[in-house]
Amino acid sequence: MLLDALMNFELLRNTFYTGLLVGLIAPLLGTFILVRRLSLIADGLSHVTLAGIAFGLFMQKKYTLLMFTPFHSGIAFSIIGALVIENLRSVYKAFQEIAIPITLSVGVGLSVVFIALADGINTDIFAYLFGSVAAVSRTDLYLVLAVTLFVIIMVITLYKELLALSFDEEFATVSGIRSKVIHFIFIVMTALVISASIRIVGVLLVSALMTLPVATSIRIAKSFKQAIFYSIIYGEVAVISGLITGYYFEIPPGGTIVIIAASLLGLTLLIKKLYMARIYKG
Repeated sequence: MLLDALMNFELLRNTFYTGLLVGLIAPLLGTFILVRRLSLIADGLSHVTLAGIAFGLFMQKKYTLLMFTPFHSGIAFSIIGALVIENLRSVYKAFQEIAIPITLSVGVGLSVVFIALADGINTDIFAYLFGSVAAVSRTDLYLVLAVTLFVIIMVITLYKELLALSFDEEFATVSGIRSKVIHFIFIVMTALVISASIRIVGVLLVSALMTLPVATSIRIAKSFKQAIFYSIIYGEVAVISGLITGYYFEIPPGGTIVIIAASLLGLTLLIKKLYMARIYKG
């Protein structure tokens, strides 16, 4: 039944292809985010993205801008929010973590204002909050594909620099790595991945897709590259399974994706615990 629906309905194909792309880039970048202890940045930028989406809905309602979609405004707001976080981190050098709650708070405030101006919570906002199995257009798919290619190229090109900054920023800077430039590229990539993932997972759950597969993979990986590889595998399994479950039960896929990702984490921790117990017994 699902295969027939994919063959006959373009929206479902777009969602499935977008899900595959998101399942790749979210854990990929999430590995660097987790190692740098910036896991909360996804929450901060997701709420800023929601403000951009609500702004886009308001603009569509007031000016009927057909070429200006909420998805586009969400990406723009996310990038701006990322740049604000990076700037605040340089201002509060001794308390860099404060940049995230500041940006998150502003994002929530703007979201409330723009949602109210756009006639409150409606079907469109609900889809952005929790994801949708039939809300991805062909244009959205191409945009997510472009983000995916950009992120993969940047990670491959700057892998050594990103790795060095993730584990020892001071040593990397002393070694001659242009840390400010790399930070800027990294934060922009993070903003793009978060805004791209929202169509599938939703604003409220996007951070889970960037952290749960990584948290699962680091329990079994023996190297950083293995952690990236396993996190992508876990991410793809969660996304594909979540989309299929969401389709059959007619519920937003964001929740099912997160539940499956959390279940994979719990199962991996249990197996790891039993394995270690067996080793100690032997």
